[in-house]
Amino acid sequence: MTLQQLKYIVAVDRHRSFAQAAEACGVTQPTLSAMLVKLEEELGIRIFDRSNRRVVPTDTGERIVRQAERTLVEAERIAEIVSEAKGSVSGSLSLCIGPSIAPYILPKFIKRYLDTYPEVELSIEETKASEMVEALLRGKADAGIATAGHGVEGVYEIPLYTERFLVYLSEGCRRRLPVFRPEMLEHESMWIMKESQCLRRSAFSFCKERARGHRVYEAGNIETLIRIVDENGGYTIIPEMHLGMLTEKQRANVRRIDGDHLSERRVSLYIKQDYIRQKMLATVVDTLTGFMPAAMFEPGLLKFGIKL
Repeated sequence: MTLQQLKYIVAVDRHRSFAQAAEACGVTQPTLSAMLVKLEEELGIRIFDRSNRRVVPTDTGERIVRQAERTLVEAERIAEIVSEAKGSVSGSLSLCIGPSIAPYILPKFIKRYLDTYPEVELSIEETKASEMVEALLRGKADAGIATAGHGVEGVYEIPLYTERFLVYLSEGCRRRLPVFRPEMLEHESMWIMKESQCLRRSAFSFCKERARGHRVYEAGNIETLIRIVDENGGYTIIPEMHLGMLTEKQRANVRRIDGDHLSERRVSLYIKQDYIRQKMLATVVDTLTGFMPAAMFEPGLLKFGIKL
């Protein structure tokens, strides 16, 4: 049994296709298939069920794949320990990021990261928080960025930054007032995200008492919400970093939220609890702090950096 064979079975499980797994591993399909057959013969058990044109792990094969994933992660740590000791930053970095956060940080993050750390092979996947947690636990991702509160056993949550929510009003919504108070719009329509829980919770936290009798409309993204408000009236909630995407005219419709109402979201960095690549993780934080407002970040993070 070799590490290369373990990489092959993990790739086949991930792609559920011998051809795609071979391409991902940089080998021919006959080579990959032959190595897997050899491993199955060595173990005396079938790892994958190839019947009915499907490639799925057998019951025992599923357990073997999970153990192979853990073994590969542990093996990779040898190179990581050496890299950390030498003070170099190289290798691969796989990130998961929430869809309600990605539009605001990825464009600048990718450019700055690749320019600063050209020796790192960066890969980013936009995923829901539940998928991020699973990827971390299975070793498919090194780190994740998502709203706070998704830490589970085996996954460590590092507070990263806090982002205010602002109110975007239609032009007919009492624009003469400098701040927004929830009681102002008792009879207005509120527009919210359909699948962004951080926005939904913040919106309803200060409007739920007045939501009775309101019509609450659902949309798929913030850009749609803003256009709906512009055309139909009412208001919506936008994260602070969306300000840069508004026109000058639209910015005149933005108001801060007044009163003791939940009007922010906390964003965290997630890693598996036994993750050891401190310098690699620091590259993520250093890149973010290079272009995001310093006031948004956790003070301890800015002062002391990442400590594992």
